[in-house]
Amino acid sequence: MKKQKRYLVTAALPYANGGIHLGHLAGAYLPADIYVRYRRQCGDDVLFICGSDEHGVPITLGARKEGIPPQQFVDKYHELMKKSFADFGISFDIYSRTSLPLHHQTAQDFFLNLYNKKIFIEETTQQYYDEQEQLFLADRYLQGTCPRCGFEKAYGDQCEQCGSSLSPRDLIRPISILSGKPPVVRETRHWYLPLQRFEAWLHQWILQEHAADWKPNVLGQCKSWLDSGLQPRAMTRDLDWGVPVPLEDAAGKVLYVWFDAPIGYISATKQLRPNDWELYWKDADTQLIHFIGKDNIVFHCIIFPVLLKAHGDFILPAQVPANEFLNLEGEKLSTSRNWAIWLHEYLHDLPDRKDELRYVLTALMPESSDSDFTWKEYQARINNELVAVLGNYVNRALVLCKKYCGLQVPAANVLTESDLKTLREVQALPMQMAAHIEKFRFRDALNTMMEIARVGNRYLAETEPWKEDDPQRVAAILNTALQIVGCLAVTAEPFLPETAARIRSMLNWHQPCSPQQVKLPLLPEAHRLNEPFLLFRQFEDEEVERQRKKLYARQNNPASAVKTMPTCSYEDFEKLQLRVGTVIAAQRVPKAEKLLCLTVDLGSEKRTVVAGIAHQFEPDQVVGRQVCVVANLAPRTIRGIESQGMILTAEGPDGQLSLVQPGEPVPPGAFIR
Repeated sequence: MKKQKRYLVTAALPYANGGIHLGHLAGAYLPADIYVRYRRQCGDDVLFICGSDEHGVPITLGARKEGIPPQQFVDKYHELMKKSFADFGISFDIYSRTSLPLHHQTAQDFFLNLYNKKIFIEETTQQYYDEQEQLFLADRYLQGTCPRCGFEKAYGDQCEQCGSSLSPRDLIRPISILSGKPPVVRETRHWYLPLQRFEAWLHQWILQEHAADWKPNVLGQCKSWLDSGLQPRAMTRDLDWGVPVPLEDAAGKVLYVWFDAPIGYISATKQLRPNDWELYWKDADTQLIHFIGKDNIVFHCIIFPVLLKAHGDFILPAQVPANEFLNLEGEKLSTSRNWAIWLHEYLHDLPDRKDELRYVLTALMPESSDSDFTWKEYQARINNELVAVLGNYVNRALVLCKKYCGLQVPAANVLTESDLKTLREVQALPMQMAAHIEKFRFRDALNTMMEIARVGNRYLAETEPWKEDDPQRVAAILNTALQIVGCLAVTAEPFLPETAARIRSMLNWHQPCSPQQVKLPLLPEAHRLNEPFLLFRQFEDEEVERQRKKLYARQNNPASAVKTMPTCSYEDFEKLQLRVGTVIAAQRVPKAEKLLCLTVDLGSEKRTVVAGIAHQFEPDQVVGRQVCVVANLAPRTIRGIESQGMILTAEGPDGQLSLVQPGEPVPPGAFIR
């Protein structure tokens, strides 16, 4: 008897400070779900672990902006994310959270294990301190100019413009996000993980032992970190929200979120399997696999493995198949600008199109490079592939069978060599699909599944059973066609679980079967079938426009902007030079659906201003209009055009924009006071 394989599959713990968007799904949760569903088909022992990451600076900042306690803040978003995942059908065995007492105890025990082994370096260092707020500033409480690319809003741990890893002292002209004032330097004590001591082991483990089986993008990022030389990293922070450091002399300090968050995988497994959790974390026969986005590679491939190695009792990840980023309509996803498609809103608008979204995101999955989601491509994938290929084939085969053979599988007494060749071709495809999934090539696996439907469509087009006079020959053709449908019911299951269930319902066939077990014929002669029905419907142009308008209208939603803006002093406001201008020319910016290039008359000069209003205003609608301009804004190049100011607009609760303009005409260049 074949020994059952054991897998512990984790998906990155999402921060409990917002919803789940399509970039999250394509990056970590959908590939993990496909893999887990496939493993379950194969009869493997699989645990699928996830939960909300509820500590760290993004949580405290979010709670502060909303004016509520951190626990109330994370409670709200934990429930939103948990429901979104459940409604979409991501098949976690548990969706836990890191604010649970069990997690706090697990993380503290892990810290103490390393502390007692003298792994940490205890250091007193100088760190930034906000005198107004009276607290030490964690990395994300600081913003300043990036020393590498000049981006003026880089955080104390990373520049989101160029991706460089930073430390707070690297920032040029740092300010506190909390008070908006420059911080001072004070001494504080923390416990550091000496990553440099593990460099040789990491080189061996990652770049040699996993050189052949880890993805190139993962290996490349790890090599870059290792080649740059690792430095000690503080595992504690001066905060009042998080897992308290379990030492008597560490009052007011919590564990670094990237220390406690990965341990959330362990505490969630304990919660799910209290009696045998160690089997999944400490037994060498278990394969530990982390599904993450590329921004989490360093934590899952370097920091967490070092923690596990230093502890000594835990297995190490066998695979970290990180994906790149999914962009949206040609631009980088941005939650701060509301440039995202949120899963809970998608499910509200399109509740019967879960598998359609799974299909499109898998087809576009950013496995080795960034990819782009657009509503037009979403429409094309549904109409040209799901409807025209997969749905069309299943419907044709079942409707023809009903018409010529009744609702039962006909006999296959006169199979030709052409029929047998088709069956052999189809039978080879599930194994190919499985091989792709085993190597985390989900796009290739999806294409292989769709190839089964394409073969079926070609077969019906070539054999034309509706033109056949011999009833036995018709029966043989339709038997072959139904066996291909059965194969699709098996191979569609990891990618399109609801569709696979509907196909099985029509076939009246519910026998468990893995891709490796597909041996045609699957359906016995005279097996009773159920009434056929359509699997998919077209996605119409009106639906595309409705979703695109919603996306563009909600960008920079004023309701969220009000919560995130820091207090502005009168002196700061005085720095702005606001003037009235008259738009004398306007044109669309090529390949930028949101942008208009305006020529604005400011009286003494004419300015070029790029404005993100093209989704609502045509060029001829703004020519001749007076507008309010931020005239002393530093020039910025947008899509190759130097924009020399900013047009002010007002956004209503429905997302509609209005140009801010004087109540009556005034001379161009007039100052707004």
